Amino acid sequence: MIDNIINEIEKLKEEKNAIILAHNYQPKEIQEIADFVGDSLELCIKASQVDDADIIVFCGVNFMAETAAIISPEKKVLLPDNRANCQMADMVSLEELKQKKSENPDSPVVLYVNSRAETKSEADIVCTSANAGKVVSSLEGDNFIFAPDYNLGTYSAKLSGKNALIVPEDGHCYVHTMFKVEDINKAREDYPNAKIVVHPECNDDVRQLADYVESTGGMVRLAKDPSIKELVVGTEIDLATRLKRENPDKEFYPLRRDAFCLTMKL
Repeated sequence: MIDNIINEIEKLKEEKNAIILAHNYQPKEIQEIADFVGDSLELCIKASQVDDADIIVFCGVNFMAETAAIISPEKKVLLPDNRANCQMADMVSLEELKQKKSENPDSPVVLYVNSRAETKSEADIVCTSANAGKVVSSLEGDNFIFAPDYNLGTYSAKLSGKNALIVPEDGHCYVHTMFKVEDINKAREDYPNAKIVVHPECNDDVRQLADYVESTGGMVRLAKDPSIKELVVGTEIDLATRLKRENPDKEFYPLRRDAFCLTMKL
């Protein structure tokens, strides 16, 4: 059955001149059939470089497909399931952002790519978890407005030495805020020879106890480090699928086995 589905997808790709881009959190079978797998920054770059396809099939959530459509307006971008929303992206409204801007007119506005297109229209610059610290550091002034993820906002402030004005104050990724200090402590006991890496969307107390804080793209690169033999991965569980596929001689352990992004699986 699965072979027939794969063959049909390959046939349609050729007929429609399509390319499949998939996020690191996609299930194993989607990662394997995709033409490119990456994090948000890598996927944005790839979408901007597509010149030999008419259609981009984006296996991710809605804001990712929106971003691809903005970057590559000449392409048709398809999101396989329109229910694939990102809860965090919907946590900040256009009105909230405009209000924060009016209260702080001299502060540049940084929007996390995990946001809707209409809120991005109010941004001075857009960042990903991979480049947020560098983006914020490049800005003039001591303050910056950040939306919608509180944890990435505070992490960017720490890296840059600037003050983050975050909207909303409870913006978060429900997957990454699952991780607790107790999970880190248990991982240290269960896997004493492993290093621990977590995503910057995790809470600060979790980030402080980890050995590394990286975007998913950074985790992929870290996993290839010859000094890393075992790695506990504090992000959505299917990133470990990619890491194991690309590094079969190493061991990867999810920090939590219930860390699923449900809409990524649609």
